[in-house]
Amino acid sequence: MNAHPKPLSPLTSDAEAEDFVETADLSEYDLSGFTPMRFEIEPKAASLNMRLPAALLDAVKAKAKANGIPYTRYVRMLLETDVARPK
Repeated sequence: MNAHPKPLSPLTSDAEAEDFVETADLSEYDLSGFTPMRFEIEPKAASLNMRLPAALLDAVKAKAKANGIPYTRYVRMLLETDVARPK
């Protein structure tokens, strides 16, 4: 790995990004600022309605905002993570 990685320049189009991924050696770049991205693909066919203490809902909304996602997606992510965890 390169001792002095290059900064990653902004990619301004899909074509530019595709070309970069096809040709670049990613080990030359500093990717330490990247965060994992999760894509929502599966359709949502069921709903859940529940009552919560206002303080708990406020805390969930604050955590979701800190993660940059809607609070309903954050709750779904928590449920998915817990269900997928081995016993």
